[in-house]
Amino acid sequence: MNTHISFFRAILMTAMLLVASTGMAQTFAILSDVHVTPGNANEGKLKEAVEEINATDVDAVLMTGDLTNEGSDVQLRNVKSILDGIRHPLYVIPGNHENNWSQSACKTFNDLWGNDRFVFTVGRLVVIGMNCGPFMKMGDGHIKQEDLTWLDKTLSEMVKPGMKVLSVNHYPLLDDLDNYRDYVEILKKYPVVTHQNGHWHRWRQYETDGINGLMVRCLDMGNGDYGYTILDVDLDSNWIHVYNKTIGKERDVRYAYRINTEYRTSSHFTSEPTVPEGFKIEKVYADDASIFTRLGIDKDNIYFGNSQGYLRVLDKNTSKLKWEYKTESMLFSRPAVADKVVVLPTGDKRLIWLNKKSGKVLNEVVAAGPYVADGVIADGVLYQGGYKKFQAWDVKKRNLLWQYDSINNYCQAEPYVGKSDIIFGAWDTNLRSLDRKTGALNWSWNNGKSNNLFSPGNVVPAVTEGRVVIVAPDRNATAFDRVTGKQLWRHHDSAVKVRESLGLSVDGKRAYAKTMDGTIVAMDTQSDDYHELWDTDVNFGYEHAPCIVLEKDGYIYAGSRRGMLAVLDASTGKLLFNYTMGSSEVNGFEVDSTTGDIYCSLIEGTIWRITKK
Repeated sequence: MNTHISFFRAILMTAMLLVASTGMAQTFAILSDVHVTPGNANEGKLKEAVEEINATDVDAVLMTGDLTNEGSDVQLRNVKSILDGIRHPLYVIPGNHENNWSQSACKTFNDLWGNDRFVFTVGRLVVIGMNCGPFMKMGDGHIKQEDLTWLDKTLSEMVKPGMKVLSVNHYPLLDDLDNYRDYVEILKKYPVVTHQNGHWHRWRQYETDGINGLMVRCLDMGNGDYGYTILDVDLDSNWIHVYNKTIGKERDVRYAYRINTEYRTSSHFTSEPTVPEGFKIEKVYADDASIFTRLGIDKDNIYFGNSQGYLRVLDKNTSKLKWEYKTESMLFSRPAVADKVVVLPTGDKRLIWLNKKSGKVLNEVVAAGPYVADGVIADGVLYQGGYKKFQAWDVKKRNLLWQYDSINNYCQAEPYVGKSDIIFGAWDTNLRSLDRKTGALNWSWNNGKSNNLFSPGNVVPAVTEGRVVIVAPDRNATAFDRVTGKQLWRHHDSAVKVRESLGLSVDGKRAYAKTMDGTIVAMDTQSDDYHELWDTDVNFGYEHAPCIVLEKDGYIYAGSRRGMLAVLDASTGKLLFNYTMGSSEVNGFEVDSTTGDIYCSLIEGTIWRITKK
């Protein structure tokens, strides 16, 4: 095997000599997937890499995502203090580890580096990169709608005759990105020399519709191999040279390939989905930005937040925009709708009261944000999870009633609000029950894991009169006594991999969990042991979207990471039909109490209505 590798590299070196540049190549040092936390081995090795890069003649340094493990403010500031030592021009974008688990709702990254996208020119080369999520929930990578618009507009203005493009992202131009087809179609309009990405923690050269793709190494490749990538783009010779640079060793060639800007037209035919008799499914709105929130619904309006920080309010009958309000960061929490006001939890740490008719700001307070959790208004009180706090607010008087502040990370999912208790999980490995009137702790349960990423942080608990059921990223389903918090059963099955998607039957006798294999499992909530009633393959394939499962009027509704709706018979679990609404994650389902219609939003910025005639 080593002989073959040496022979292959010798061929590459020969090819490089044969195509020696007639001019000067543009040279980049690329750091990717460094995964630094204060005190870990990667921290010291990144410092060594920075010293080496400073002693190397490069035009710029690209940091292409996964700077940290959890995207916390402490981790981000720590890694920035190291990267600030780079003496070459530095361009940084976040990765999924900065976007998926962020205590600042993705705001701190922009505060530290100024933006989550970049563009610059070196000679005749335009270098352009942008964020690709996934944003504050488990899901596929996703290019925000406004970033796709920016990409096309920017390249149309900057790419002059004779210039070419180096595209940069954390994700490849492959199925890892839910809207990669939209991304590719824009890039194909311009002479892209290569698309460079990390994420996979390994080398790979690939192509998409003729665009050359380059996956680069991570900082720690194992077996003591710490390093980075050197990329030479030679527009005179029309060749790209890629080098592996292990810290402390000479660089060695990894790839050499010709620049290609001749692209293929790719056909991706999808048949028009059919809707069974008795159902109507329609897209009622398409935003110019991405939507990460669930929807607020009342008798007149639809309320949602988008990735540009706008709260937008649509007329439910005409789908026309009534008013909007701009905040300072992306919105992830569902607007909480009361009789006369809407309360908006923001990513910039505020709770804002707005008049429902006019959008006028009535009150705003800096509270327990940044907010990514969905709040619940019950009997005039907003029950809202935040960062390290859970609060109860009098909606009319706009004052804080009580606060529980013994949480070690942020809340994300909608809490269950009962007559006397509130039950919710957080990204600190704990599930809690609070007294609804006082906020005092009734009980707390810990999953026994030290890793916060296994927490029940983004699951809405399924709660019956006497039981609580949750599922979590540790792939366990767990049931508790509602009053005492005593664990009744805990089930792990390698063949039934639950995660964060859960729902409850109307009669409370069944909890529905969506598995990572794309099935819906019905669990008996009354049994003292785990008892599976049925499981149904709903054609989702690999699945990890935390979208709730809804039962209404004898039907079960589930949404996938790729915009697919599944409708099942609630009594038998039989799959009735699938319907593809888009290519991105379904955020969640809401029932319109005035009409019985079901609404949902997709990350790609669309809102859909499902009507059962």
